[in-house]
Amino acid sequence: MSVTPDDVRHVARLSRLGLEEDRVPSLVAELNGILGHMDVLQQVDISAVPLTAPYHAAPLRDDALPADPLLRTRETFAPAARDGFFLVPRLTTHGALEAKVAEDA
Repeated sequence: MSVTPDDVRHVARLSRLGLEEDRVPSLVAELNGILGHMDVLQQVDISAVPLTAPYHAAPLRDDALPADPLLRTRETFAPAARDGFFLVPRLTTHGALEAKVAEDA
């Protein structure tokens, strides 16, 4: 698997990152280098290496602490909620960016 310039541009658009066109070739090379290293690591035979991580891991504590009380009620800073999530107004910059992405596609 390798990364193409179109992949880099696509991820930059999804991430809403400003990406200079002259930076694309170096990012493609860097990402393909990382993927090449990962291919090498996947070929290493570790079947004879004993699994020691569970024996050296720090003990976990129970999460039994009480929740921190809020200084204000949730409704004062997030009046709208649905399915346990805060509803926030859409930023006007997001609409402009979506239009530009659609225009570039």
